[in-house]
Amino acid sequence: MNTLESLFKHFLRDIYYAEKQVLKTLPKMARKAEADELKEAFEHHREETEAQIDNLEKVFEHMGLKPRGVTCEAIQGILDEGKEIMEEAEDGDTRDAGMIAAAQAVEHYEITRYGTMIAWAQTLGLDSEVVQLLKENLDQEYAADRKLSALGEKSLNRQAA
Repeated sequence: MNTLESLFKHFLRDIYYAEKQVLKTLPKMARKAEADELKEAFEHHREETEAQIDNLEKVFEHMGLKPRGVTCEAIQGILDEGKEIMEEAEDGDTRDAGMIAAAQAVEHYEITRYGTMIAWAQTLGLDSEVVQLLKENLDQEYAADRKLSALGEKSLNRQAA
């Protein structure tokens, strides 16, 4: 990774891997959710994540690259923490509050990656469609984070308390 372009490609592979791992995890989180609203939020974000993966595959195509991920230890750690919460929290309301926190950690990781990649894509003068595809993903991550915050603040955190 000696150039900004090579860093961009690495981050693209990193976020591709991360989104694929999140896609595998969201159905498990939906099944473990006690609150219907949280279950629906996870199911909705699974659909968004599928579209985000499609967007990333289009970015790979624009760059003449084969879509492939590189192992992202950061997302693995965040997802492992979420798995631990799902397995160890016996009270459903407490588990929901913990899963919101874990899901927001994922969202915040993705938000930082997409924000950085957008700035780099602009600096590198990449096709405007690449920037637009990344912005679409970033906007969805922000929306998911806000939705999770609202669920926690509206009721789920109080129920867990």
